[in-house]
Amino acid sequence: MNVPFSPPDITEAEIAKVVETLRSGWITTGPKTKELERRIAEMCSTEKAVCLNSQTACAEMVLHILGIGEGDEVIVPAYTYTASASVVHHVGAKIVLVDCQQDSLEMDYEKMAAVITPKTKAVIAVDLAGIPCNYEKIYEIVDSKKDMFTPNSEMQKALGRIAVMADTAHSLGAKRFGKPAGSLADFSSFSFHAVKNLTTAEGGALTWNKIEGINSDDIYKSLQLLSLHGQSKDALAKTQLGAWEYDIAGLYYKCNMTDVAAAMGLAQIERYDKMLSRRKDIVMRYDAAFSPLGVKTLSHYTNENESSGHLYITRVPGITNEQRNEIIIKMAELGISCNVHYKPLPMHTAYKKLGFDIKDYPNAYKHFENEITLPLNTCLTDEQVDFVIESYIKVLKEYI
Repeated sequence: MNVPFSPPDITEAEIAKVVETLRSGWITTGPKTKELERRIAEMCSTEKAVCLNSQTACAEMVLHILGIGEGDEVIVPAYTYTASASVVHHVGAKIVLVDCQQDSLEMDYEKMAAVITPKTKAVIAVDLAGIPCNYEKIYEIVDSKKDMFTPNSEMQKALGRIAVMADTAHSLGAKRFGKPAGSLADFSSFSFHAVKNLTTAEGGALTWNKIEGINSDDIYKSLQLLSLHGQSKDALAKTQLGAWEYDIAGLYYKCNMTDVAAAMGLAQIERYDKMLSRRKDIVMRYDAAFSPLGVKTLSHYTNENESSGHLYITRVPGITNEQRNEIIIKMAELGISCNVHYKPLPMHTAYKKLGFDIKDYPNAYKHFENEITLPLNTCLTDEQVDFVIESYIKVLKEYI
């Protein structure tokens, strides 16, 4: 039996929406993108959303509208994918990595508090595997450091503290104490990449909470300018009779979403509740099978959090890095594709060149060395789920 890790869940509904868009004569940013923005904002209980071409673009645009750049510092977890941190480097600010907790993949909040300086302008929390972070704790910390905060832009002055950004690439549809991801941080950046729960092939969305003294429409307009070369009119507006003329307000970027991509997202969003339910069902079945073995897993569904069930991360106690790799190979020989989430950032060449050393992040390394991610996607059949369970138990018997 072949069990792929994370294939896109594409049905005839997505195909029909894309074909409809192709036949409409309008394929770039237009009515479909605007409708997807409206639906995402509705799902996240926010006033507005902007759809761009990736989570990375969304996060980088936030740094720009916050006025974060050279001389500033931004705190990021060491245990995440590079997109969470690379955007900080892109705008010229300093990446400050923080180790994860000893018994959790979340950032160590005491260490986070300890590295805050007057140069700290934002913290980027990561909802790893689709489980929201402890945003109450993060806000408590940044509020306690207000006296240290030195704003250098109008947006920063309006916030009056370090900005709380969320990498919500994994957590569309997740909730914390009943409040949806997308409304838990000041700014939240979602991914609609091909392997994500909801996909537009490539794409992302940005949501934000209302900031006292800042108009949400102004934020939206700023993001439109930043993502479309600083052009005062988008392509759709320019097609109106006699409306060709436009201005370039700044030398900005090109990272808009197309209507072809948005069409996929609109079809997916109609099915999304059922997709989340299916993911929960698979997580619960995995938990029931692996918990008795002593395999460590994440708590996706608790009194605090309702996960989006994006990744099924396991840790096998007592195994080495080499044994972990052996297990992944043995699962592959059985036809099951597994993965590792994540190799900590300080272990990568680009971050080593910036001076980071994994020895300074012992918890991140301990989580990494025995971590194995099992297939979790809505294309899995019940038979495939059973096969993954049976195979993983069989392979692990040699190691635990």
